[in-house]
Amino acid sequence: MLNRLATHRPRDELPRVTDTTHPVRTALVTGAARGIGAAVARQLARDGLAVALLDVDDATGTAEAVGSAGGTAMAVTADISDEDAVTTAVARVAAELGPPTVLVNNAGVGPRAPLVELTTEQWDTVLGVNLRGPFLVTRAVVPYMIEAGWGRIVTMSSISATGDAARVDYGSAKAGLIGFTKSLALQLGRHGITANAVAPGFVVSDMTRTSARRLGITFEEFQQQAARSIAVGRVGQPEDVAHAASYLVSPGAGFVSGQVLYVAGGPVD
Repeated sequence: MLNRLATHRPRDELPRVTDTTHPVRTALVTGAARGIGAAVARQLARDGLAVALLDVDDATGTAEAVGSAGGTAMAVTADISDEDAVTTAVARVAAELGPPTVLVNNAGVGPRAPLVELTTEQWDTVLGVNLRGPFLVTRAVVPYMIEAGWGRIVTMSSISATGDAARVDYGSAKAGLIGFTKSLALQLGRHGITANAVAPGFVVSDMTRTSARRLGITFEEFQQQAARSIAVGRVGQPEDVAHAASYLVSPGAGFVSGQVLYVAGGPVD
């Protein structure tokens, strides 16, 4: 299902980026209904991009917020682990907003289960959304970038890629995304396309709220505990990640590719 939303000004009147040689007009953000994805979508709209918000849940609320702020957005409902759904969604984004030349692979799931209790179905679900999904979406979007001779791909990894005792499935998928990103950078650079990963640490989100509930403590207590081990003395907000993504998709980041940017409030081993 696709929802087109009215905006406060026509797309042609949106602010343009300063690089007129390679104008970036359409961005696609996955997992954009809430949390980090929604923050990224709002930031990219402020940067002057038209934004497609793709999520398995209804992202209409976020798209309406973008429109109310003067941007252009559309909400697209699709499961990124479903190949046919991804192909259809990306084609409709290209038709409705224009060819996407910016992609932020953000959608992800991360339930906690010890290895001995982790079912094959749970493993397949986590790898399907977190690793197969970015592959499917990127494969569908890259032809538009190649045609334009310009593109930006940002994929959300995690500090869990360095090892996660509570989630071997999630940590494995996020580590795989780093290899995926570096390989994309090597393969696509000659087309004017950069690929980078952002690896957040503790960020206020539905996922961290769920973790607090499973530990039997309040979310406030969970944040306080986490902040004590973070160099800057606080936990992250979705907007912290959005600012990082904003830089990496900008024209000014054209000589940055194949990198992992940790947004974690301090060094990550």
